[in-house]
Amino acid sequence: MTAAPLVVLDCDSTTIQDEVIELIADAAGSREEVARITERAMQGELDFSESLAERVATLAGTGEAVFADAYARIRLSPGIRELIAAVHDRGGKVAVVSGGFHEVLDPLAKELGLDFWRANRLEVVDGALTGKTVGPVVDGDAKAAALREWAAESNTPLSATMAIGDGANDLRMMETARIGVSYNGKPIVRERADEAIEGDLALAIPFLDRLG
Repeated sequence: MTAAPLVVLDCDSTTIQDEVIELIADAAGSREEVARITERAMQGELDFSESLAERVATLAGTGEAVFADAYARIRLSPGIRELIAAVHDRGGKVAVVSGGFHEVLDPLAKELGLDFWRANRLEVVDGALTGKTVGPVVDGDAKAAALREWAAESNTPLSATMAIGDGANDLRMMETARIGVSYNGKPIVRERADEAIEGDLALAIPFLDRLG
């Protein structure tokens, strides 16, 4: 009997079309600077943890109401609901692990019916962002570790796992999974992925039949 699959996706620019930190940065007036740093990190030119700290620092003083505003503005990537349904139809699990933020991923996970999710958490004091994160940073190594953890928790062999991402910090989890899929990926990601798709996440559904 074929094992039920586990599919782990990146969040920003994969599960959703947006970069949440850029939506938050709109309110802080630092979107241009944040977008520039994000792009360099996703291309693999900057260490992710350092780039995250640099970007989050620009958000200091922004009111926490910005989370609801950012969530209201996110756009789901085409095919995400179909992909989740296909995995669940096979008795499998869907997870999202993000270098972004729990404050936006938590309601998104409920909306999409995700089985597991993990992200960074922004520090808020007296109703405003401090410009720092709290807890361990979700970087490339943490994403790969999350995939292994969720596979063990759901009794899924790594041979039945698939990881989907777009940026350099997704490469370790893509290499850990049986099939690593580039979705609208940066050149370094397309080059190292097992499969590459563009535009529609439902294009990954046929790959499920190769897991087990």
